[in-house]
Amino acid sequence: MSRSVNHSPAGQGRLEYVLETIGEFGDNPSAFLAVNEGNSYFEGAGKGVIAYREAGRYLIQFGGAFAPEGRQRDLVREFRAYARSTRRRIVGIQLQRADAELYAAEGFTVNQVGSSYSVHLPEHTLRGSRFVKLRNKISRARRSGLVVREMAYAEVRERVAEVDRLWLRAKGGHTKEIEFLVGQMGGPVQHHRRLFVGLMEETPVAYISYSPAHGSRPGWLHDLSRRRPDVVPGVMEAVNATAIEAFSQEGAEWLHFGFTPFTGLDPSCELPGNSALTGKLMRLLAEKGGAVYPAATQLAYKEKWAPQVILPEYLAFEGKASLGAVWRILRVTKSV
Repeated sequence: MSRSVNHSPAGQGRLEYVLETIGEFGDNPSAFLAVNEGNSYFEGAGKGVIAYREAGRYLIQFGGAFAPEGRQRDLVREFRAYARSTRRRIVGIQLQRADAELYAAEGFTVNQVGSSYSVHLPEHTLRGSRFVKLRNKISRARRSGLVVREMAYAEVRERVAEVDRLWLRAKGGHTKEIEFLVGQMGGPVQHHRRLFVGLMEETPVAYISYSPAHGSRPGWLHDLSRRRPDVVPGVMEAVNATAIEAFSQEGAEWLHFGFTPFTGLDPSCELPGNSALTGKLMRLLAEKGGAVYPAATQLAYKEKWAPQVILPEYLAFEGKASLGAVWRILRVTKSV
């Protein structure tokens, strides 16, 4: 029998099962975000997991159906039956191309919502004229006294929280921390993440958290990142460059910069039956949506590293597209 299992801090065994399932069957570089605190999980009659959150009349699903090949379709159908039993409709976010095609075939209305960006570490280099500005920023940060270390979160938890507080205050008094589509720190799966911290005179001034990525491009996901507003330019780049050096020495294949909504939109990436209205909304947000999501700033940072792979990611509506469902996504992610 199908069942829905709620996420709770006490469910360590359940979270490890979800991570095991994602690692075995997921091909989404951001899949680790499925174990964010606050998510719920649906398990069908067989192997597989779907991560989601409840939002009014909708179940907002993250990623695709993490299940063995040939089993995904059944899991999606079982999840749809569960949604109907609770009088809700499904909206999927951050679907990969294969997921999008499956959902479209199942009657969902699917549109590209953004893109993800990845660097192949064996080919990565900062040499050459293309990276002069990036090298100069990193050098300036290091000359200012910045030291970057990989550290245990428990060791610097309170000092990192101060970086978060200053970062959030600089964004403005009404700014909320975005959730659901970005990572977290702490909690029962923290031991799977890695934390690189930038320090000035032994005081943390910036950090980047990295999460494991599996599937066809295994490696690490450049996840949550914060810095104090008063640090010199280049600090974040120096932290990431240090992490890249460590991952490369360990033989990691990929560094994923993750999903950025409203970027890389391309009509050739759309699937048959897409919503013209949703496509128009995505393009409008790409042009003028800075107040909703800082896509341009994120994209500029990611493009500095010359990603070799840029993949479209999709939004899927059960049935017809709905602006109300888009609004619910914005609310559940705290983008508005």
